[in-house]
This record gives sequence, C-alpha cells and structure tokens, in this order.
Amino acid sequence: MGIINLFRRKKADDEGARRAALLRAGRITEGSIFDVITDDAGLITQVFYNYEINGVEYESSQLLDLRSADYFPGARVTVRFNPRQPGNSVVV
Repeated sequence: MGIINLFRRKKADDEGARRAALLRAGRITEGSIFDVITDDAGLITQVFYNYEINGVEYESSQLLDLRSADYFPGARVTVRFNPRQPGNSVVV
C-alpha cells in the first residue's frame, strides 16, 4: 500500500451501514409522507417525507427495498435520525 492510500478518504457509498446505524442508535420522531414515486406496476419505490426537530423542519427521500401499502401521501411514519446531524434520517 502506498503512502497516498493512507490519506485517501474512504468512500461514503455504504448506504446499508448508514441505515443500519440509524436503525440501531438513531433517535425517534414522527414524520409524514408528502409524495411518492411508483413503478410501472403501481408499486411505491420511493417516498418523500418531512419531520421536525427542535422547531426546524427537515425534508428527505428514501428508496424503498420492500414495497408497502403503508406509505402514501399524508401517512404518518416513524423516522429515525442522527441527533448530531438531524438531516441524516431513515423511515422505519
């Protein structure tokens, strides 16, 4: 391994690890779905949601691995977020 590799930043492409960390140790709040994207078969593949932490409203989106009928515009959802970076969140 060369000396340059010691200082190279690690890739931040491990979405699975980010989600797992939030599900394991993230704080819980309530949010709501405000939009969805569906595939050709009408199954929901992505949700857009918002939530509020300490008076600040956050918006985010999430690709869904498992399709669920529980995600529809206006639905209340549980959100786990990183208290140090409240914009880092995941729908449970």
